[in-house]
Amino acid sequence: MAPADSELQTKSCSSEPRRMSESKALHRVIRQLAGWAVWSFFTEVRVVGAENVPPNGPIIVTATHHNMILDPCILSSYFPYRRILNYWSKASLFNNRALAYILYSSGNIPVDRKSKDRQVLFRGTFDALARGEAVALFPEGTSYTEPRIMQVKDGAAWAALEYTKWAANNGVEDQEVKIIPASIVYTNKSKYRSDVIMEFGPPISMDEYKDHFFSDREGAPRAAVKRLTRAIEQQLVETTINAPDWFGRETLYSARMARDLLWEKERSIDLNDFVAVSQTLVDLFSTKDAAPNYISTRRHLLEYYSLLQSTHLTNSVLASLQLPVALSPTHPTPLPSRLFTLSILIRDTLVALIRLPTFFLPLLLHVPVYIIGRLAARLTEHEEESQAQNKVVFSLLLLMLIYPATFWLLWAVLSYSSTGALVAALTVWAFAYYHTRLVTAQVTEPFIALAHKRPASRRIMRHVLRARGEAVRAVASFFAALDAEGDRKEVVASVHLARLFGRIADTKTKNEAGEIIVETKGYRHAQEVIAFLKAKGAKIPALGGGIEGEWDAGLSSEEEATPTQSDKGEGDDDLVWVPSALQTE
Repeated sequence: MAPADSELQTKSCSSEPRRMSESKALHRVIRQLAGWAVWSFFTEVRVVGAENVPPNGPIIVTATHHNMILDPCILSSYFPYRRILNYWSKASLFNNRALAYILYSSGNIPVDRKSKDRQVLFRGTFDALARGEAVALFPEGTSYTEPRIMQVKDGAAWAALEYTKWAANNGVEDQEVKIIPASIVYTNKSKYRSDVIMEFGPPISMDEYKDHFFSDREGAPRAAVKRLTRAIEQQLVETTINAPDWFGRETLYSARMARDLLWEKERSIDLNDFVAVSQTLVDLFSTKDAAPNYISTRRHLLEYYSLLQSTHLTNSVLASLQLPVALSPTHPTPLPSRLFTLSILIRDTLVALIRLPTFFLPLLLHVPVYIIGRLAARLTEHEEESQAQNKVVFSLLLLMLIYPATFWLLWAVLSYSSTGALVAALTVWAFAYYHTRLVTAQVTEPFIALAHKRPASRRIMRHVLRARGEAVRAVASFFAALDAEGDRKEVVASVHLARLFGRIADTKTKNEAGEIIVETKGYRHAQEVIAFLKAKGAKIPALGGGIEGEWDAGLSSEEEATPTQSDKGEGDDDLVWVPSALQTE
């Protein structure tokens, strides 16, 4: 048999499973399950820029990839117009007809990475785009936890421009491909009941790049691909949070802690503003000369941040505690009457008893899920990008056993009647929905905060509350110094934010080869930054203002600072709250 005939037969055999799976039934089932899992783990997935996604026609979606399998789950489940997304898979997997049917039906298309001919490499992509479908990929190549977008590879740009060339050569009209950048940002990607922002940027047309790509000049196609890749990367950077300096993690954690202090209530920042607010704070704490107490402010924020991680507490929880000055251990306060105390006890007991049945039964049903989720997270304790994935996958598998078992048990109690089946199904659904909406849990981030044995809890809480007071005072002093500079002070800003709120400047430098490199930098006025944060709801503390009714001062008194024998804990081990790398500032 001739090679051409063999290739034709292979294409015919591979196209048959594709035609049989055009309904993408398996993809719809997986997407529904993924949507339920995402809905149960995250509080909200906010979609921004949905108007940038065309309802039909060929598109290539380039998404950020910072949370393993949850990224494609969120992208597919919440994609505008419920468009089905096709993901790249290894071409050799499609050689088996049964497996090929499963892959095509679940929304996968072959990519022959062994081929050096890009027209062969992207043939499956061309077929999907020619049918007006959507192809999704993650141009960063792998999932990772870093304080910025590290790299954007050229695969998406090559696929888009090669398809444009293929379509022109084969007379495919009215199917111009567009690239849709998509950023997936997590408020806390490993935390149960946190939020997600998925933002779609303006579509990138091939008109600006195809003439350059079609050129016969040596190196022209690759240069066009590089320009298109930079355009994709620019949009992804503008819709995500990126720390620009070498100490990116420290800057990111300092900004995150400052954000939690300025917006103390959970979910008090509008998710539409979350990225811009977070990037503004990252830029601010990347400006080393922003204020005279810049270094000490970062140190206090990082100390408080690592204390919270070690104790599994959040600033919003501490801020919600009612700690008036009357609770200070050095402040004499008359005790309330017995009758008043008894009335409070009876009131709170009745309220708890009324809510207990509706809370306890769903909780009892889901206790095994929490246990398996915690154990699954420990499998990747130091890989933040894998923790949420493990929790969701293991918990979903367990729930697929618990819910049917509960349904059959209730149905058996109701004598296997048709009405009983309906009641059992509605009960299971109500338990799942009510529990998901009611319960909010806190999980740790991969931050090693304790060394040796754990000290007594009273001692830890004194450390946490004292650190909170110091962090709040440091932030107040930091912003007071910024404000005192007036219009003279400028701080570093991301270029896209500087275009909106400040100014940009081009600086020219020479590299080792003597070539002139033009670097664009952005700046914003300090007072404009403060006004911007306040407009978004920031509550900037004032110098001299009491913190928690000045109870932190009570904790810092000589009486409380001297640990008792019960506070010292076994061995009186010291705490190690901040990594050694941060203590060098």
